Amino acid sequence: MQDKYQPAAVETAAQQHWDDTQAFRAVEDTKRPKYYCLSMFPYPSGKLHMGHVRNYTIGDVLSRYHRLRGYNVMQPMGWDAFGMPAENAAIQNNVPPAQWTYANIDYMKGQLKRLGFAIDWSREVATCTPEYYRWEQWLFTRLYAKGLIYKKLGTVNWDPVDETVLANEQVIDGRGWRSGALVEKREIPMYYMKITAYADELLEALDGLPGWPEQVKLMQKNWIGRSQGVEVHFPYDLSTVGKSGVLKVFTTRADTLLGATYVAVAAEHPLAAQAAAGHPELAAFIEECRHGGVAEADLATMEKKGMPTGLRVVHPLTGEYLQVWVANYVLMGYGEGAVMAVPAHDERDFAFATKYSLPIKMVVRSTHDAYETVVAPWIDAYAEHGKLVNSGKYDGLRFDAAVDAISADLAAKGLGAKRTQYRLRDWGISRQRYWGCPIPMIHCADCGDVPVPDAQLPVVLPENVEITGRGSPLAKMPEFYECACPQCGKPARRETDTMDTFVESSWYFLRYACADNATAMVDERVNYWAPADQYVGGIEHAILHLLYSRFFTRAMRDEGLVNISEPFTNLLTQGMVVAETYYREQAGGKKQWINPADVQVERDDKGRITAARLAADGQPVVIGGTEKMSKSKNNGVDPQALVDQYGADTARLFIIFAAPPDQQLEWSDSGVEGASRFLRRVWNYGHAFVQEVRPALPAARKLGTGELPGALADVRREIHTHLKQANHDFGKHQFNTVVSAAMKILNALEKAPREPAGAHAEIAEEGFGILLRLLSPITPHISHALWQDCGFGADILAASWPEPQAAALKQDELELMVQVNGKLRGSIKVPASAGKSDIEAAALASEAAQRFMEGQAPKKVVVVPGRLVNIVV
Repeated sequence: MQDKYQPAAVETAAQQHWDDTQAFRAVEDTKRPKYYCLSMFPYPSGKLHMGHVRNYTIGDVLSRYHRLRGYNVMQPMGWDAFGMPAENAAIQNNVPPAQWTYANIDYMKGQLKRLGFAIDWSREVATCTPEYYRWEQWLFTRLYAKGLIYKKLGTVNWDPVDETVLANEQVIDGRGWRSGALVEKREIPMYYMKITAYADELLEALDGLPGWPEQVKLMQKNWIGRSQGVEVHFPYDLSTVGKSGVLKVFTTRADTLLGATYVAVAAEHPLAAQAAAGHPELAAFIEECRHGGVAEADLATMEKKGMPTGLRVVHPLTGEYLQVWVANYVLMGYGEGAVMAVPAHDERDFAFATKYSLPIKMVVRSTHDAYETVVAPWIDAYAEHGKLVNSGKYDGLRFDAAVDAISADLAAKGLGAKRTQYRLRDWGISRQRYWGCPIPMIHCADCGDVPVPDAQLPVVLPENVEITGRGSPLAKMPEFYECACPQCGKPARRETDTMDTFVESSWYFLRYACADNATAMVDERVNYWAPADQYVGGIEHAILHLLYSRFFTRAMRDEGLVNISEPFTNLLTQGMVVAETYYREQAGGKKQWINPADVQVERDDKGRITAARLAADGQPVVIGGTEKMSKSKNNGVDPQALVDQYGADTARLFIIFAAPPDQQLEWSDSGVEGASRFLRRVWNYGHAFVQEVRPALPAARKLGTGELPGALADVRREIHTHLKQANHDFGKHQFNTVVSAAMKILNALEKAPREPAGAHAEIAEEGFGILLRLLSPITPHISHALWQDCGFGADILAASWPEPQAAALKQDELELMVQVNGKLRGSIKVPASAGKSDIEAAALASEAAQRFMEGQAPKKVVVVPGRLVNIVV
């Protein structure tokens, strides 16, 4: 073997061996427990970033660990390849999105291979290929036939210049992020997936996912947002509305109904349109509302504006007339597009009523505040539950009794009833963009909307197109949209909208099980592998991606495609990778962000940065603090450069050792260098092992059959103690402390007494074999090489996981710390078999105890078995 550690050579050889032996190809095997380890697949943006490296290293550690524990492991990889970034890149670089995407996939795949991940590449999928999205289209037609997909008008952000729908995050200060045009709210026909049909199941099943973080389950519960309330009907005032009907409102605070002083409707509500017909000022206000955002976050922060319509509705219990206002904080897509306003007990309504001098009527007296009237400024106690006042026959009732009584009276009058409502809304999947899966529908003047027949699937997305940024190219391509109706044969128009890219990522994990099947979406293999035993990914996907995946799995279950309901048994959400930021102020207050690699820093005695200078000119830069690695802050580290300089194993070791997987990882150049030094020590020990230890091994191993010299017995006990802790930590995903245990084992091996030579060699052989197996999931290349070079076997992947030996852990004597009044004062050694009274006597007789007790009699002696004795005087 080489006398010095050469990462590039070691890693190239190991990866070639894995390729030659198809080491990570997964095949169904019912004789072994299966372990499906899945990391969230990446968007092929061009290069891996450190967030990717951390995600996939964590997954790879788990995969390799379970393989050595005897599991049949599958770890696949693919590409979430549709989406807007490819269109933006096409505009910037004058390259078709497909060409840009496939080139990125090739480059990033090479990076993943260079990092040595144990991926079964035979299962690779790219969502932008017809072989993949064909089955997505096929399932669409099935769900459409069942009514789980339907078409209706939906309110969207419309950019009139780019002629496209914008996501909420693409609307900045009311303008399109790219065009700068004022964004409009438009109603356009869209396809929806009826996720609300599974709302109860999706919510209740969360309690059956013990392997998910509680934080993620809470986020999903809040997003589904099941609430019990009352639907209240406010009859139209015929004298102002001119027709009969009711305004429907859902409220979770029916106890405050007697405090309603007006109602507010969305700008798109039919009553608003009716009132605006002869009211130019109101029509202008409604048009202004059309330019507002449609996200709940926008509504929470926007200035609340409104205008009266001149219409009225009738209070269902009192018969009083209530004004109808148009308000910009009411969305048509939520409920019926109307709210009852109770300014005395709702902060938003209070602000609105105060602004426009509308009545405020207190009807609940909080148990925490004996206020008699509601006056500015708003206090939270106004919204609390309490006893009803100013509510007629309901006075004195508390919340539950009041809701029961009021809902019963509404039901008796036919003007309302109790019902359950969800915050969750059906999933609008139509996108007016090009780079996505074509929606398999055809619009016929005679037959209406007709699904594309199976024989005509897939509807292939043309890949050689020109992207201008204005509207979808598909809508300008007669060769794409002109077609014949599948039912009547007459000329028809193909749908030019594409699907939300969340659709592709909602079932890819099931396709991995049978990616080579060209005749079916999934086959019987999916029921062997699914659900994924471990899913690893960022918490930023904790709501939509996970929720849609859970919905899709159920929809496929009910279609008879899979026999599971939940897609992921265990979920690990890794923490962000963060690094220091530095910048200089430029003219106009703009910041020029400087990469940390270009900065020289000064630190105090605790390692904190106290000053920083740009290496190029020696002048100071501003320390911006620690933030998530990003292009915008120029504080990222290129994984490729890191691997080129130090090797993949060093990168992997640092990523794992720097922090527990679920916590934030702070980048440290010195930490990377420390990881590299440790691996060099491991290699040097292996080289010495080959030269000195292996030749000294006795022909017949005696380890465990006889007594070891005391010092070597201590070394073996230390190794097995650290192994025991490492095995516990692996099970808890505390991989950083597994590395710590490996470092302690190496320390013990390096310091072990060399005599007698045969016994030392046996201890070294056992201990180094343990060390290499412990490290192999984390640093697989060097572990592979040393396992072979040191004569342990042909392939460490075929080894079994090490387990601590009881005989090795056995101790004849224990060292216990001695405390006096909780302060450490010394230690004692006692036989391992010593009883509590013997330990107490030895501690009291010790020199340390005698000196610090100062002749005082002990009040109490506390023995913590195996650890310490505390004497209280």
